[in-house]
Amino acid sequence: MSSISTPPAGKCEWLVVVPDKPGMQQKRLDVRPKHFEGLQPYLESGQFKTGGAVLNEKPEGDDPTKWDFHGSTLVLIAESKDEVKAILEKDIYATSGVWDVENAQIWAAKFAFRKP
Repeated sequence: MSSISTPPAGKCEWLVVVPDKPGMQQKRLDVRPKHFEGLQPYLESGQFKTGGAVLNEKPEGDDPTKWDFHGSTLVLIAESKDEVKAILEKDIYATSGVWDVENAQIWAAKFAFRKP
């Protein structure tokens, strides 16, 4: 097993699953480049550990226009569930109506292993 670094004092890793609102596939694709832009500060600071799309079916290739999106998943470091929710609410997927942040599942997590 690879060693797991511990989050800074007072912080925890959080596992997040955010569903998309119904009928938002095209809107998701339209704002996707802005979503990726908005991730950069969190990635550069190390606050976001991993994340990506949650799909309803196994995709048949790498073309996102053909994927059946269900929502997104994310592992990040934060002090509280409220901080996590505030981060989600600022994302373009939330502000443009793609994500259903009210129904996001947010769990504090202690990961036993991590592989690249």
